[in-house]
Amino acid sequence: MDEKTIVEIYTDGACSGNPGPGGWGVILKSGERELELSGGEVMTTNQRMEIKAAIEGLSALKKACDVTLYSDSAYLINCIKQKWYQKWQTNGWRNSNNEDVKNKDLWERLIDLLDIHHVQFAKVKGHSGHHYNERCDELARKASQSFSRRSV
Repeated sequence: MDEKTIVEIYTDGACSGNPGPGGWGVILKSGERELELSGGEVMTTNQRMEIKAAIEGLSALKKACDVTLYSDSAYLINCIKQKWYQKWQTNGWRNSNNEDVKNKDLWERLIDLLDIHHVQFAKVKGHSGHHYNERCDELARKASQSFSRRSV
């Protein structure tokens, strides 16, 4: 039996203006190896950046892995753990108010990645003082600021 690689992924998103310039930050950790990633968008929302961080972290994996993904985003964690995305799919990507689900493009990409990797989502307290949580926040804010300067 081929064991999957075990990976921890820490994510965070940041946005100024909501909508406004936003950024995401990710740290992937496997054993002693770590990888930091970040990026952003000129006009976005914090929720979008939270999903984008998860997608970018999972997309960076070269093969199927066992992943624990840590996020301070209740939006991301609740949608996954409470299986809201499955209800949205069943309802033609409409929410309980019969409105279009926001960020459908990203949710579809994330769902595809969940078919590849075995992912456990874990909620962490934002600004918890945890090294990786703080570093992801820093990466996301720096990325957001670089997009803010570009849009001026």
